[in-house]
Amino acid sequence: MNDLLTIEDLGADGINEIMLTADSMAEVSARPIPKVPALRGKTVASMFFEDSTRTRTSFETAAKRLSADVLNFSASSSSVNKGESLRDTVETIEAMGVDAIIVRHRSSGAPRQVAQWAEAPVINAGDGWHAHPTQSLLDAYTIRAEGRDFEGLNIAIVGDVSHSRVARSNIEAFSVLGANVTLVAPPTLLPPHVEALGATVSHSLDAVLAETDVLYLLRMQHERMDQALVPSLGEYHRTFGLTPERAKQLPSNALIMHPGPMNRGIEISPEVIDDPRVRVLNQVANGVVVRMAVLYLVVGSNGGVI
Repeated sequence: MNDLLTIEDLGADGINEIMLTADSMAEVSARPIPKVPALRGKTVASMFFEDSTRTRTSFETAAKRLSADVLNFSASSSSVNKGESLRDTVETIEAMGVDAIIVRHRSSGAPRQVAQWAEAPVINAGDGWHAHPTQSLLDAYTIRAEGRDFEGLNIAIVGDVSHSRVARSNIEAFSVLGANVTLVAPPTLLPPHVEALGATVSHSLDAVLAETDVLYLLRMQHERMDQALVPSLGEYHRTFGLTPERAKQLPSNALIMHPGPMNRGIEISPEVIDDPRVRVLNQVANGVVVRMAVLYLVVGSNGGVI
């Protein structure tokens, strides 16, 4: 299978293969000239139908370090604005001779639909509230790079789980690797039938901090205020934000993670951002090497990710 659409497509073996390959890519990235010819002559299409900075630039950096050519597509300046369908756009891009298609779309399931139309392998860079597999892969790699064994590791994911594709992919990845996942949020920010996700649920952040090995904070989106899902952002911070007082309750060797961009003073107090346990910049750096690994396995090794 050449596509990477969800963590479920991978399983534990597929995740571990990517992380082992990422180790080699990390060595490449540490060189004075961080570039290898692994994908020379290959073209990667970057199709983003939703705004993105981190994911788009991370994928582009990864492709260029492997010597691939990058074909950028932006929906805001494309024929989509003239009424062109998603299928027509995909077929037009593929007719240019691309070797892989990276897709971000606001609609859940769009990358899977693209994969049905395209001959080239498709990599999901985030779709709606559904999945963001490369984010969870880089998160898992960041934890592994700290020498942590996932078996029995206690990971708390805090915040707007209901609307988070990152949360869904991370629950799948962390659980299949053997970690114990707890979701921490008010009931209004949890999806219906949350127990089906296979994680423990807590409505109190203070109750779980002392036993947490990895604290993963989700971005609180301002549009949730329009939906009256929390009384106020200030109240959310008081109840579920990582304040200096709460940071003291975490174990001294705990890791603090966030997919970015961080809302200072909402998910995390400004004073805590400089805590030595914060791994946000490590996540950014590891995102490049993990996406290099994904591109190499999908495009350059004549085989799928699995």
